[in-house]
Amino acid sequence: MPQTVNTTPIDPYLPQNGNRGYRVSRYELDITYRPASNRLSGRAVIIAVTTGVQPRYSLDLSPSLSVSKVLVNGSKAAKFTHSNGKLTVTPQHKIPAGGVLEITVVYAGTPRPVRGPWGEVGWEELTEGALVASQPNGAASWFPCDDHPSSKATYRISITTDTPFFALANGKLLRKQAKASQTTWEYEMSAPMAAYLATVQIGNYRKYRVGTVGEPVPMDAVLPPRLRAEFEHDFARQPEMMALFTEKFGPYPFDSYTVVVTDDELDIPIEAQGISIFGANHCDGRRGSERLVAHELAHQWFGNSLTLGQWRDIWLHEGFACYAEWLWSEASGGPTADQLARAARTNLARQPQDIIVGDPGPQDMFDDRVYKRGALTLHALRLELRDKMFFDLVREWTSRYRHGSVTTEDFVDLAGHYTFTPLRGLFAAWLGTKPLPQLPPVGGG
Repeated sequence: MPQTVNTTPIDPYLPQNGNRGYRVSRYELDITYRPASNRLSGRAVIIAVTTGVQPRYSLDLSPSLSVSKVLVNGSKAAKFTHSNGKLTVTPQHKIPAGGVLEITVVYAGTPRPVRGPWGEVGWEELTEGALVASQPNGAASWFPCDDHPSSKATYRISITTDTPFFALANGKLLRKQAKASQTTWEYEMSAPMAAYLATVQIGNYRKYRVGTVGEPVPMDAVLPPRLRAEFEHDFARQPEMMALFTEKFGPYPFDSYTVVVTDDELDIPIEAQGISIFGANHCDGRRGSERLVAHELAHQWFGNSLTLGQWRDIWLHEGFACYAEWLWSEASGGPTADQLARAARTNLARQPQDIIVGDPGPQDMFDDRVYKRGALTLHALRLELRDKMFFDLVREWTSRYRHGSVTTEDFVDLAGHYTFTPLRGLFAAWLGTKPLPQLPPVGGG
């Protein structure tokens, strides 16, 4: 009996992304990159389990990269096509549901960012080196993958590049081996990770320890030596941020945390799993970007450990990270979270109220109003629950869904257990309607 093919997009915000028929459990990536020519060659092994019997399987892969060979389950070369950003592979034999699907892809090319409504994302050539900033759909610019945030897997990433360069990827450094004029750096990310959070950073960098030895979470900096003095001033309070967020949000979800500062300027900092990337312009020697330091660190809990299942729920990432900025301000002697929340609401009231934060649409999902009103949703909830219950809720949220996928409904349901007062009206007003609600008074309920 012929099978019907489900053509419904996995996510309407990114209808071309994501793939059916399997669930990836692991990626093993071996890439070689030559900065002078911006040339990348790679071998990717994608290990998955099938969810149904089907004649072919697809992966997301940029047209900028050319595929020379595909193997399925170690057998002889499999048939494949590569067009419109999809690598479609036909195994020689059908694989039963629940069977192992191991696809090996050999590829090469000149990596370029993926163009979209949000600008260019993915692999980006720097003046000397490269960076990867893939949110939301740029992972396919440098490796074949199931590029949707609900698809999380472990990773081994090996980078071979010219010896003067430092190469960084997610996770723990397993091996560094110099051979002739090139060095191979091999990393292991053992916590499940969405493809857009996988990163490679290559530059004339050095690695430094942040804070003191023996702190609960090892923290490092990877940056050009010329920026070290500015970095040590601007990021000096990062250990205090880590202590605050660990208290408020629960244990840090990964083994370590690394901040990269590129030699080039960047419009905005970028989070990756276990790593945040800043531009040289964010090291000004005056702590001018300290709120962004807090924001990116908070994403390790909200976005990287707890990752949205659908892009419409992006307030779950950005609302929490924005609220973390306000919590840090209050803890470090600046304006209180309540003062910042009320100022943010005043500013939002002057702007068009024409998006729904709980489903802003793909064009507006990175709109600053999503960030600020998402944070205001949390502040309104905090005022309703009072501090103890609110932070108990946040810690249970990060614990229950650690390294998993989350939805707004998950959060609303969990919050409902922390009060006898119905909360659906609060969430509906802040997340489900366009008009801007009033914040309740402090101490109200």
